[in-house]
Amino acid sequence: MQRNYYIFSNGRLRRRQNTIYFEPVEGGEQREESGEEEAESRQLEAKRLDTEQEVPSENKETLEAGKQMPRKPIPVEDVEAFYVFGEVDFNTKLLNFLAQKKISVHIFNYYGFYSGSYYPREYLNSGFLLVKQVQTYLDPQKRIALAREIVKTGIDNILRNLKYYQARRSSSTLQKLIKTIEEHLAAVGRVDTVSELMGIEGRVRERYYESFNEILSLEEPFVKRVRRPPDNMLNALISFGNSLLYATTLGEIYRTQLSPTISFLHEPGDRRFSLALDISEVFKPLLVDRLIFKVLNTKMLGTDDFDKDLNYGYLKEKGRKVFVQEYDQRLKTTISHRNLGRKVSYRRLIRLECYKLIKHLMGVQEYRGFRAWW
Repeated sequence: MQRNYYIFSNGRLRRRQNTIYFEPVEGGEQREESGEEEAESRQLEAKRLDTEQEVPSENKETLEAGKQMPRKPIPVEDVEAFYVFGEVDFNTKLLNFLAQKKISVHIFNYYGFYSGSYYPREYLNSGFLLVKQVQTYLDPQKRIALAREIVKTGIDNILRNLKYYQARRSSSTLQKLIKTIEEHLAAVGRVDTVSELMGIEGRVRERYYESFNEILSLEEPFVKRVRRPPDNMLNALISFGNSLLYATTLGEIYRTQLSPTISFLHEPGDRRFSLALDISEVFKPLLVDRLIFKVLNTKMLGTDDFDKDLNYGYLKEKGRKVFVQEYDQRLKTTISHRNLGRKVSYRRLIRLECYKLIKHLMGVQEYRGFRAWW
């Protein structure tokens, strides 16, 4: 099975014939941020390529200039996608090669925010499906029906998380929040516009985030969701986890005939793949939120893993590696699928969600989102 490779070091990715090499560089140039990402430029220490599998380093070739550094071969047939967190250089020779091999590259900035993707030319094109996707978006009734199911599924998975902890903690606060969210869920079927749906989804999220104070042992209460920039440890983890899930979902969409730019809940727009936002809503409670509960409740991450000078709103490299390792492990974790009668990984569940969406658009089977039962 192909796997994701996560690069935290500074260096270069290069193609040598039919092999990809990662060439670490000693030290790194200071990075300048601008706009909302503005911050002090920092000197990053080059370390090693961290992946879910160690890359062999027997090949002790040298860089063209500078101190000898190991050049690490990466088996191209083993790569699903690259997730780049360090300062990494690419050339067109490599990008052309990655496009041939249908390998995406997802770029994250200094603070762990998703910056963009190198998205190879789509190879599973279907003009007929594209027409159906556009027609569904343009038809208010068809669009709202699909958007309702996406929102309902996300809320059901949120409730599954809350009921799990309520059963173990008997919290009156959790019970009240569950009741409130269930009322919002019932209201989903009564709205007629996508903007109203988004309003319900936002209110559910507000109540859901209140529950984090009951689920987690926090030094300070979690007051509200703050995105860019995050203002505390929990907001930093939510933003980072959502960025990872967005990139993963985009990668799974790429393996289907769906257009990632045409969505139904989130409004399509310039410079974003909005369908990945739609599908991510289904899996945020299962992949991101549950992972946050785990790493904080088990003390896998603590205040030392966040930058104190930025009010703990920035996850340090060591903390990112821990979170990414757990995230990747969760993607590979399998569950016994009730309908398929076989074990399916979490990553595969995202792909299956895309296939269900295709069946809905083609009029084969009405879309019903994936709901956790555990």
